[in-house]
Amino acid sequence: MADENAPGASSDRTPSYEQAREELTEVVRRLETGGLTLEQSIELWERGEKLAAVCEEWLQGARVKLAAAMARRTEPSEDAPF
Repeated sequence: MADENAPGASSDRTPSYEQAREELTEVVRRLETGGLTLEQSIELWERGEKLAAVCEEWLQGARVKLAAAMARRTEPSEDAPF
């Protein structure tokens, strides 16, 4: 998606799907590595939850666009000869 703002974006700039996914991957890696304080782990977990929600919004938007495109493709055209 070329749009830099996901649906429901707050006043902060919402990351693209790819940016959110990449950061989420890094959050998970850091959590799995361990060695963090409880506060750091909780903060990372919360960030991960937000990033997962951003990714889900992007994916839901993509599903809607895909469904609309598929519906247009299967609708009979007014220009159809039959």
